[in-house]
Amino acid sequence: MSELPSDSPGNAAPSLQPPLWRQLQLTAGALASIRAGTSGSVAFEAVEPALRPGVQALGFQVLRWLGRAEALRRHLAKRTPPPLPDALLCTALGLAWDPERAPYEPFTLVDQAVEAAKRNPATRAQASFINACLRRFLRERDELVAITDQEPVAQWNHPRWWIEKLKRDHPRDWQRILNADNAQAPMTLRINALKSTAAAYLSELGAAGLAATRVGASGLQLGRARPVQQLPGFADGACSVQDAAAQMAAPLLLEGLLPAKPGVAPLRVLDACAAPGGKTAHLLELAGPGAAEVIALEVDPVRSRRIDETLARLGLQAKVVVADAARPADWWDGTPFDAILLDAPCTASGIVRRHPDVRWLRRESDTAQLAGQQAALLAALWPLVRPGGRLLYCTCSVFREEGSQQIDAFLAHNTDARLQPSPGHLLPQSGGNVRGVPDNPSGDHDGFFYALLEKR
Repeated sequence: MSELPSDSPGNAAPSLQPPLWRQLQLTAGALASIRAGTSGSVAFEAVEPALRPGVQALGFQVLRWLGRAEALRRHLAKRTPPPLPDALLCTALGLAWDPERAPYEPFTLVDQAVEAAKRNPATRAQASFINACLRRFLRERDELVAITDQEPVAQWNHPRWWIEKLKRDHPRDWQRILNADNAQAPMTLRINALKSTAAAYLSELGAAGLAATRVGASGLQLGRARPVQQLPGFADGACSVQDAAAQMAAPLLLEGLLPAKPGVAPLRVLDACAAPGGKTAHLLELAGPGAAEVIALEVDPVRSRRIDETLARLGLQAKVVVADAARPADWWDGTPFDAILLDAPCTASGIVRRHPDVRWLRRESDTAQLAGQQAALLAALWPLVRPGGRLLYCTCSVFREEGSQQIDAFLAHNTDARLQPSPGHLLPQSGGNVRGVPDNPSGDHDGFFYALLEKR
């Protein structure tokens, strides 16, 4: 998944806002695409660039409250409308149901949603129906919200199976996890250790009028998300956008491995599932010039190009290989690695605040399927680690099947593996203390799992 906060301004340039009814049309169109199985990244990418930031911000808010919106719609309409009118109706309900969170006055949202229906031939025939449902919602809002409060999917805005799985996996923390999922993720920066320090870059941000706080050894959390063009030196590689929990991977893997003096052979390091290249770059930044030879492996040729782009901006070099990490015979030269980073494919259940579409696209059966892929990757890559070397297994998931249970099973079948001190399950944080990230009195981070394995 992308490491850029997906409802932040990102790379978008400021633009004049179109009429609200037009933004609601486009938001509803994106929601309909996501419901049909399209990822949120693709659905919002289809919106023309000038309109995308506003539409994406509205769309992410709708996705965070879609469980509530769908519950309200079921009480307002006896029959489910066709996909696009239903998406428009749920868009309006998702934005207007809570006046304290609504981006506009609920009456304005209702008025503009009806206007959006009238102006689109695909929804025009349903305009009167949408108007009737939304006007009734305005009249009976408190009663309807109270009724839907009794429905877990409406209350927590996650699929029922997801809620039940969290209850089993994290009986003490499941409510906190769900609340964190529905918060907007911050924009966190990783400072390039080859070019600056967190303290120095914090001063540069202050001089530019940008507020930030320290996160970990080399991270800064912005007070407000900004287009990357506004960040001092971004184009020249001074920093990267990376969540605080994701910034833990490279230090965990390299600690104690880096050569203590010149003349020692460089480390052989593999980033096994490398796109978009943030962790590859962090490995190179920490290792320093000539201290590590890094191979960045990615099975998707399109996504592999993002690794090249990331490294080029930062002025770093790695060997980028397009291949399947689970099939070493296709790409491995037979020389063991000192360190392997396996950021395995997963449900992305730890980063749903950054990608709120994920919770609605995932199916309960996906967890077991992905856990099978993770086990296969571990089995394929472990023989490539030299004795005394290490493999860092991580996922951006909060489900134990993809974390602690996966590693317990691996250790039971690999007696030459020893679990080193590791963070284990990092639960998503929205404000408050960032567990497991040092020197950080406050801040946010995504949900992750880390297990550092050393070969005997």
